[in-house]
Amino acid sequence: MKYIEEFQDPDLAERLLDDIRATVTRPWALMEVCGGQTHTIIRHGIDQLLPEEVELIHGPGCPVCVTPLEVIDKALEIASRPDVIFCSFGDMLRVPGTGRDLFQVRGTGGDVRVVYSPLDALRVAQQNPDRQVVFFGIGFETTAPPNAMTVYQARKLGIRNFSLLVSHVRVPPAIEAIMQSPDCRVQAFLAAGHVCSVMGMDEYPGLAERFGVPIVVTGFEPLDILEGVRRTVRQLERGEHTVDNAYPRAVRPEGNPAARAMLDDVFEVTDRAWRGIGVIPDSGWRLSSRYRDYDAEHRFAVDGITTREPAACRSGEVLQGLLKPHECEAFGTTCTPRSPLGATMVSSEGACAAYYLYRRLELNTPARPAASLEGSPVV
Repeated sequence: MKYIEEFQDPDLAERLLDDIRATVTRPWALMEVCGGQTHTIIRHGIDQLLPEEVELIHGPGCPVCVTPLEVIDKALEIASRPDVIFCSFGDMLRVPGTGRDLFQVRGTGGDVRVVYSPLDALRVAQQNPDRQVVFFGIGFETTAPPNAMTVYQARKLGIRNFSLLVSHVRVPPAIEAIMQSPDCRVQAFLAAGHVCSVMGMDEYPGLAERFGVPIVVTGFEPLDILEGVRRTVRQLERGEHTVDNAYPRAVRPEGNPAARAMLDDVFEVTDRAWRGIGVIPDSGWRLSSRYRDYDAEHRFAVDGITTREPAACRSGEVLQGLLKPHECEAFGTTCTPRSPLGATMVSSEGACAAYYLYRRLELNTPARPAASLEGSPVV
């Protein structure tokens, strides 16, 4: 297969669904740990095409959504300073902090700029030597290497007016935290293929063995998702719990050695707060001591931040897989993409945004289709 369309072939999807239906004999709950996978699932109605015994639970796989409110409020405070040019990817500008967002900071005079790469922010710093330039570095293992490379380049080039506001998180500790929760219903995981393309798979066998859960590395197109579910259900029905790579076209067991070496040089593992979940030990990165001068929190010493989550927002439960978005009372009423209460509604990878965008607005979702995929949204 060479082309994206082939990973959306309805005939191949039907064959995978037939295999899943023939295999499953009892209820199973699977969690996908990637917001991109969640959007594929909801956009193509994959959860409604699966047999009713297979439930897909949406996990904390949206990097914007899990960025803690305290860090967002620090970003807002730094971006408001007249000597600062604050650079970010566009999906962070609408994420609500305590009382405002980056768009509102820009509207009141803050120099907030959308960039498409952290290296763009570094160029802004070179072009504005009399201003402090801050890049908002968020996300999982996928966005951490380019951010690390940018800090490495800034140090190598002697660019002193650039810094990184870091809120990077790691997937394996989140899986461990989910499995340790007393409310956990998850029996298997669809691991994020892009994360594993960077980090490899060596952190997952211990988790699979310790908690007795299959972990299947999965891609992002409809057939990727269905193949991941098929392999997962087969393991569950056989009583197995191993790590399986269903995304070999992108993932090697060792990951990307160059990217991992850059991460080891620039960052060090630290405890990290996840929005709506709390602090997870060893679940994040911060700049190592060699690069501490490029740490925006260290450079600007932002203290006295008082955060306040909207009382009506239940995004924390959504991120933990305890609640489907349309089960929240505020969903689609007081919380919409135009006026979001939480990041899950405004982020392009947020579960609430997926349910709103693809019109999953009602609790009573349509009945699952019969065997035929004719006219299904997978096409």
